[in-house]
Amino acid sequence: MAMTMSGEVQLAAPREVVWTKLNDPAVLKACIPGCEELEVTEDGGFRAVAKMKVGPVSARFKGKVALSDLDPPNGYKISGEGEGGIAGFAKGGAVVGLTDKDGGTLLTYNVEAQIGGKLAQLGQRLINGSAKKIADEFFSNFAKAVQG
Repeated sequence: MAMTMSGEVQLAAPREVVWTKLNDPAVLKACIPGCEELEVTEDGGFRAVAKMKVGPVSARFKGKVALSDLDPPNGYKISGEGEGGIAGFAKGGAVVGLTDKDGGTLLTYNVEAQIGGKLAQLGQRLINGSAKKIADEFFSNFAKAVQG
């Protein structure tokens, strides 16, 4: 099942600070809902383990993330894939952009993902709602991290 999502978040911090935090594994681990492990790989990407619940399906996803099209401090492309055992898999990417706005930084994102297995059987509406909830939680945590 294919899924797309986009959004923007106004952050009360300079673009350079936001860029630094977006590339800091400790900050990301603290902000990603359910993240249990996040470590930098030799190629500059990340290896992660996160426990997620989507509707009635709960699973521990193990995955890897790569960063490309790096344009500091303006944005990058993030691509990844994760396996959740019988719950299924997810793979996809997002384009993240940073621009100066209203004395802070406007972060924009466009996500495209493929989901398979039990997760895909839950239906588009539940998947999209859960993805939006996870994204909102991440950006709420991230906004606190860049301000504090």
